[in-house]
Amino acid sequence: MKLKTTLTLLTLGLITAIPAQAQQTTAAKKDTMITVTGNPLFTHKYTADPAALVVGDTFYLYAGQDTGDGRGYNIPNWLVFSSKDLKTWTEHAVPLKTGDFPWAVGNSSWASQVIERDGKYYWYVSTEHRDVDGKRGKAIGVAVSDSPVGPFKDARGSALISNNMTTKWTNISWDDIDPTVWIDNDGQAYLFWGNTQCYYAKLKPNMTEIEGDIMPVSLPSFTEAPWIHKRGDWYYLSYATGFPEKIAYAMSKSIQGPWQYKGILNEIAGNSNTNHQAIVEFKGNWYFVYHNGAMQIEGGSYRRSVCIDRLFYNKDGSLKRVQMTTEGIFK
Repeated sequence: MKLKTTLTLLTLGLITAIPAQAQQTTAAKKDTMITVTGNPLFTHKYTADPAALVVGDTFYLYAGQDTGDGRGYNIPNWLVFSSKDLKTWTEHAVPLKTGDFPWAVGNSSWASQVIERDGKYYWYVSTEHRDVDGKRGKAIGVAVSDSPVGPFKDARGSALISNNMTTKWTNISWDDIDPTVWIDNDGQAYLFWGNTQCYYAKLKPNMTEIEGDIMPVSLPSFTEAPWIHKRGDWYYLSYATGFPEKIAYAMSKSIQGPWQYKGILNEIAGNSNTNHQAIVEFKGNWYFVYHNGAMQIEGGSYRRSVCIDRLFYNKDGSLKRVQMTTEGIFK
């Protein structure tokens, strides 16, 4: 999730409470079918901060739902969609919401990722909570399910990462957001996250506790939204940079770095100050999933929409710059 614009507007006194009657319907109560013809993928509601998971022949897409009057972030729940061909999608009943974490506060279903291990599905989310001293700040939680479409339940009863765990590197309350998880070939799982500073930590086999120390990651102009993927011998760490945000990326032969900065991957997403990506391989092709504010007429930085375009590699393993299109993968 994205904070800089919100904090600026709060400072200026330009954001007010969003009335309940201005909010969209949160999500489907039962499975519904959607046929996609281009970008944005879904036009019946606003979707943001996409994450993707491939299980067998099915592509699962997870997102937060932007609601409200478009004047600030109001994201009460997460959504999940699935497809076998990226054209016909099923929207499933709401699998998880901020209120499913008793320790969380506010409508803050921010960026997240789902990963499978040993038949269980772990959903790492960013939200808000209060530290032991009562101070409100961002935090990362984890929910678990037997199915990629849920329902999910809080796996810990408390935050996995809280703001007081990273004050060694920053003095802000919003650096512990945007989790991404990677399970390496040796079975070791890693959690990456951050805003203004990127961090990583090993996860225990139970996937609900960190093991060892939190480590900072050195990346040029890191803003937020880290995402890890791997192809061949190369690990890729993509992330949002600057503000308004572009997506940059770095490469390494080790999940623990050091990371070699490779440049911009995706330009500013039209009509949105933020950018957030997921990169996955599906049925032999690579895809770049992101959001923009291009939903006509009311789309914007607080009413975002998920899109998908193809991702291509150069011969040396580096990434070709992603071309954002309205036709998407159907051009």
